[in-house]
Amino acid sequence: MKKTFLLNSELSYCISKLGHKDSLVIGDAGLPVAEGVQRIDLAVSEGIPSFMQVLEAVLAEQKVEKIFLAEEMRTASKDLHQEVLNLCSQNQVGLEVEYLPHEDFKQQTESCKCAVRTGEFTPYANVILVSGVVF
Repeated sequence: MKKTFLLNSELSYCISKLGHKDSLVIGDAGLPVAEGVQRIDLAVSEGIPSFMQVLEAVLAEQKVEKIFLAEEMRTASKDLHQEVLNLCSQNQVGLEVEYLPHEDFKQQTESCKCAVRTGEFTPYANVILVSGVVF
């Protein structure tokens, strides 16, 4: 049995296949997933699991050099926005943050290797994580 923090085998496998500059998106319950992007659906019900719980688990396993967030998150979900920045900066040194209009953000998800759906109902609770290297 796996003993690291992230126990979901499908998600762990997706992260293990990521190379430098590959990305995955963690989204709320309503984020559309483009055809051809692997969907990992963790949503059980409203708020379960939360966006932040999934982000924390993924950051325990993935080296991230950059994140993309929707510009709208800064005003529509201020508290969550700050939580994301705090958690990401604690786990990743030298992290770059880029903001996109939500429509452009959704377009950017089309190039992600996988999309993780959470039970989150908070507006714009979505992040694209771009893989770094561990050396």
